[in-house]
Amino acid sequence: MAKVLCVLYDDPTGGYPTSYARDGLPVIDRYPGGQTTPTPEAVDFTPGHLLGSVSGELGLRRYLEAAGHTLVVTSDKEGAGSVFDRELPDADIVISQPFWPAYLTAERIEASKNLKLAVTAGIGSDHVDLDAAIAHGVTVAEVTYCNSISVAEHVVMSILALVRNYLPSHRVAVEGGWNIADCVARSYDLEGMHVGTVAAGRIGLAVLRRLAPFDVALHYTDRHRLPREVEEELGLTFHESAADMAPHCDVVTINAPLHPETEGLFGDELLDTMKRGAYLINTARARIVDRDAVDRALRDGRLAGYAGDVWFPQPAPADHPWRTMPHHGMTPHISGSSLSAQARYAAGTREILESWFAGRPIREEYLIVDGGALAGAGAHSYSVGG
Repeated sequence: MAKVLCVLYDDPTGGYPTSYARDGLPVIDRYPGGQTTPTPEAVDFTPGHLLGSVSGELGLRRYLEAAGHTLVVTSDKEGAGSVFDRELPDADIVISQPFWPAYLTAERIEASKNLKLAVTAGIGSDHVDLDAAIAHGVTVAEVTYCNSISVAEHVVMSILALVRNYLPSHRVAVEGGWNIADCVARSYDLEGMHVGTVAAGRIGLAVLRRLAPFDVALHYTDRHRLPREVEEELGLTFHESAADMAPHCDVVTINAPLHPETEGLFGDELLDTMKRGAYLINTARARIVDRDAVDRALRDGRLAGYAGDVWFPQPAPADHPWRTMPHHGMTPHISGSSLSAQARYAAGTREILESWFAGRPIREEYLIVDGGALAGAGAHSYSVGG
C-alpha cells in the first residue's frame, strides 16, 4: 500500500463552499488537436466544485482509502518543520500544483527513499528537480493540456485589461468617481497592434488563435517552428528568438516553460530593445523575467504594463515589489485553476494514479520523466542539466 502526500492551497477565507455560482460545467471531451480529456475509470467529485484546495482533496480520498492507501493532504509546505517535510521521507507519491508548488529539490528527493512518483495536478513540473528525479528513478507526470485553454483565456483577458486600462477604470467606479479623462489617459485599442508570443505550444498557439479576430499582427518564436499551413492560416511571422521578436511587438506574452534557456530571459538588456510603452504578459513562470528589471521598466516608462499570475517564490511574500509596482495587473497564480480546469486536472491526477497502481503505462503525453530519462511532454519541453 502507498502513502500519498498531496499539497494543495488553502481553503477560502470564508470556509469551504456550500454552494456555487453556476450549476455544472460544459462537457468537453477533447482538446484542440484531438487529445482526449482525462479518462479515469471513475471520479468521486462533482465537476465545478472546488477541488484544488485542502478540503477538496482533488476528490481522491474515497478512491485511495478504499484501495488501502494513505492520503495526507496539507497546505503547509515551507520550512523544515512543515507538514510537507515531516511527511515526505516515507511518502511513495507526491502530488502538488503549480499554483501552490511543493518544491521537490534535489535534497528533498535524496531524503525521500520511498518516493517513486511525483504528480503535478496541472501543467508545469519545474518545481521538481528533474535531474534529481532522473538520477533517483522517480517518475514525474503532469496532466498535460488540462488547463492550457484556461491560461490562454487569462492571457487574452490580461492583454485587454492592460491595453484598455480596465483595472484603474474599474477602481474609479468602485470608489464612486466618474472622471473619464483619468480612465482613458492610458487607454488604447488593441486593433492594429503587433502581438508576439514567446513559445507557441498548446498555450501560446491557443493565445494566437484567440487574438487573430482582433485584427492584430501576430508574431511568435519557438524552438519548434509551427507548420506552414498554421502560419498562413493565422498570418504569423516567425522569429528565431525572443530577442529577434521583442523589438517588433507592442505586446509580448510569455508562454514558455522554465529551463536554462528561458530563465532570466527578460532582463534590462532585452527590455531595453522593446518599443517604449510595450506591454508584457507572463503566465508562464516568474523566473523567466528579472523581477527588479520589470519593476524598473514600469517605473521609468519603458513598459506601459505588466500582467500575469506567476511569482517566485509562491506564495509571494507580502513585500514582493510586484504587489506595489505601477501599471500592473498581477493576480495570485490562478490562471490555470478555474473550477473548469480543476475538474480536468483532478480527473487527470486520478487517471495517472489508476495507471500507476495497476501497473499500466501512464499516457505518453502526461510523462515528464520516466525510466531515468526525460519522456513524453518532458522530452519536448525540458532539457537535462539545468
